[in-house]
Amino acid sequence: MSADPTLLEARQVTQQVARTFAIACRLLPKPIRDDVYLLYLVFRTLDDLVDHRHPEALERIRGVEAWCDGELPTSRESQLLERLDRRHALPRHAMRDFCAGMRQDLAPTTFADEDAVDLYCYRVAGTVGLLMTALLGTHDGGVRSSRAAVALGMAMQRTNILRDIDEDYGNGRIYLAQTTLERFGGSLEPGCREYLLRNQIARADRLYDEGLAGIGLLSSGRRAVAAAAVMYREILRQIEREGYGSRAGRAIVGGRRKLAVAAPAYAMPPS
Repeated sequence: MSADPTLLEARQVTQQVARTFAIACRLLPKPIRDDVYLLYLVFRTLDDLVDHRHPEALERIRGVEAWCDGELPTSRESQLLERLDRRHALPRHAMRDFCAGMRQDLAPTTFADEDAVDLYCYRVAGTVGLLMTALLGTHDGGVRSSRAAVALGMAMQRTNILRDIDEDYGNGRIYLAQTTLERFGGSLEPGCREYLLRNQIARADRLYDEGLAGIGLLSSGRRAVAAAAVMYREILRQIEREGYGSRAGRAIVGGRRKLAVAAPAYAMPPS
């Protein structure tokens, strides 16, 4: 076991907070897996600081933005990114766009239309796909694979939004387009949102299709990405099985079900 305390923390955080992602990470080659854990720690730290409105949140975001602009790393997050950048040439524009998403979450935000939701999903999750692609490598020079990575990240974020509707609404947050809400009656109350959720699930499914189609372009980690995608997508199927929000609460996919839907990914040739 590595004596690197930051890496140990990164592994622990991933396994405790992102259980589905942690299951998929087991399929990664070990050196890349450790770098993925470190990258996840950066994302998770910034996201938690923002979610809890921590006094240091904006300062820490600024530290990463400064690194994106070529300044020397000063914060722990920028130092971790510098460490990863030496091995993988991270796309700094993607990290800066992620920071824009974090800034968006610091302020009360509403989304006028689906384009606004898509932009937000790109910033907080499509960018994660781009940075993951830098770690895993591609066979196509990054053009098609980058589009697929962005689509898959956005699909997962849209899944988060649908899974967490009640929790977010209780905290005064709505991550759905106002035009779409109005089109389907304007209510997020349980039992009143079936057609809204059908519409949003269809949007997420199209993004999953686009993202999954690009997995073969990755140089490594194809099994892990496929497993993460199908396990996360199963949340949408669980929302459907539970009656499209007929009752309040999160749609939860059990561990056995996750492993069952991920089985084909496990059977893929290792990359």
